[in-house]
Order: sequence, then C-alpha cells, then structure tokens
Amino acid sequence: MLSSEVQLQSGDGLLVVDVQRDFLPGGSLAVRDGDAVVPPLNDWIARFATAGAPIFATRDWHPADHCSFRPQGGPWPAHCVAGTPGAAFADGLALPEGVAVVSKAMRDDDAYSGFERTDLHERLQRASVQRLFVGGLATDYCVLNSVLDARHLGYAVVLLTDCIRAVEVQPGDGARAIATMLAAGAVALG
Repeated sequence: MLSSEVQLQSGDGLLVVDVQRDFLPGGSLAVRDGDAVVPPLNDWIARFATAGAPIFATRDWHPADHCSFRPQGGPWPAHCVAGTPGAAFADGLALPEGVAVVSKAMRDDDAYSGFERTDLHERLQRASVQRLFVGGLATDYCVLNSVLDARHLGYAVVLLTDCIRAVEVQPGDGARAIATMLAAGAVALG
C-alpha cells in the first residue's frame, strides 16, 4: 500500500519514536542515515496535524549515569542525557505546538519501548487511538519494542517503513526487526 492511498480516520494516532540529535549523524549514538527519517516523518506530521489527529513523540531522557551507558557497564555510549543538546528532538523535525511528548528511561533502568514505565498507553486511550502509525529511531530497538508493546495492548499498527532506520549492531538486525513486527501483526507502509 502506498502512503498516498491511506485515508486517516477517527481513532488514528501518530507515534514518532526517539528522533533525537544523539541518534542522528554526528550524534553520540548515531544511526546511519538517521536524519533521512525527518522529511518523510514531517509529511506524516503535517497530514496528522491537518486532520486534527493526535501526535505523540517519545524521547530517551536519561540521567547522566544511566545504566545503559558503557561507564556503568551498559552497551551504549552516553546519549540523550536529559536537558542536553543531544537529547533534543532533531533539528528540522516539525513537531507541532502541543505535541504529546513521552519521556522514557528517565531513571536508572532501561526502557526501549515508549510504553515501558510511561503513561503512553493511557494518553493514547484518552485520545481514543485505535490505529497507531509508527516511525522513528531505531528500527531494531525502540521502534521494535514500541510496536510489539502496541500490538500486545491491542492497537492496530502501521509501520512507516520509509520513516525508520536501524542501528544494525549485527548485520540484518533491521530486517529481522521489521519481520518480527510484521509477524506480530503490524502492517508495513512506505
């Protein structure tokens, strides 16, 4: 299905996952071509804003000594430390005024999913979201886990494949993540 064929309807919501400076080229945990998700996501953001449909944006919002950072024995370099320039949303990402921002992994625990220890599910329910369009970074971690949790919670999920990029710690991680999301019932679009 082509994105131009999709008609937004009542109950649709957009979830922009972790499109933050530290995940873009030049960032401390850069996703290759991560900045390429910004223009197509902006198209979706504009479509949702024009339709008056709800838009949500997750962000890593870590303490400086987060457990996922290498100095604490974690697998990642320090990234998206709360309040730092690297934790800011990507330059050029056209999030509208009043977008619902969901901060995650704010304590010394790890959380790849936007649903994990957040109020995202409650916010989606209050907005009567039933079908969730998802794009962002990174395919094989935060997008994957957010989509799987959304499916587990009963949301229909549309995966915006032109709006995602993978870390690829191991070659093929992105493709495996997409296959896992589709096997869980997400529908690919893009």
